[in-house]
Amino acid sequence: MAQLECVNIGKNFGALAALEGVSFQLHDQEILGLIGPNGAGKTTLFNCIIGLEKPTRGKVMFNGTNITGLKPHRICRLGLVKTSQIMEPFKALTVGENVLVGALYGGMLPMKKAFAETERILDFVGLTPEKDKLSSAISVPARRRLELARALATGAKVLLLDENMAGLNPHEIDDALRLLGKIRDLGKSLIVVEHIMRAVMGISDRIIVLNYGVKIAEGLPKDIATDNTVIEAYFGDKKSFLGRSERQISHG
Repeated sequence: MAQLECVNIGKNFGALAALEGVSFQLHDQEILGLIGPNGAGKTTLFNCIIGLEKPTRGKVMFNGTNITGLKPHRICRLGLVKTSQIMEPFKALTVGENVLVGALYGGMLPMKKAFAETERILDFVGLTPEKDKLSSAISVPARRRLELARALATGAKVLLLDENMAGLNPHEIDDALRLLGKIRDLGKSLIVVEHIMRAVMGISDRIIVLNYGVKIAEGLPKDIATDNTVIEAYFGDKKSFLGRSERQISHG
């Protein structure tokens, strides 16, 4: 049984079809890349999955349960979290306090266990040295790790990551990729929306491509990189994309 399954998801905003017939499965401990040009429907799909938008058609199944249309807080407590839901930390709180909030109110842990879980997660993501700093005072890479820490504190089984590497330099991207691999090793599954091709090609087990709200391709990164439909819809220039993708995959 798939851990997460979207079945013929459609979403209309008035006469505009933002999504049409999107189906896919996410399996246990899988990293699934989700790519497509701006306006392809990636964020709308995420929002339909985590309850910020209700699909016009289709259903979302999580561990065999139909969660279509449930409120975001209920979906979060089932173990499905989108990082951009919690991207903005509480600026008046420290890094550690921000993670503690996730453990208390997302993970519903009693206070003693929440404190212990907070310490464990801070160490896991490498934020222990920053834990007493205000979240507004830490670097961009640290904020990105804080997003992940807060999501993990909720007890999430599946993480939807919406451009978690935006604003990072190449060295920081490599660090972020290693951390995502460690998160997968905890038994988590991830769907990654990312415009940095080296990142998404390097970390994903499979990739789904959306264009104008329709799934136009699904497969292994190496196959997506040479798919003519994807190249024409998303990248335009086949020669430059192939060269760039080969470099990015080899460096991933």
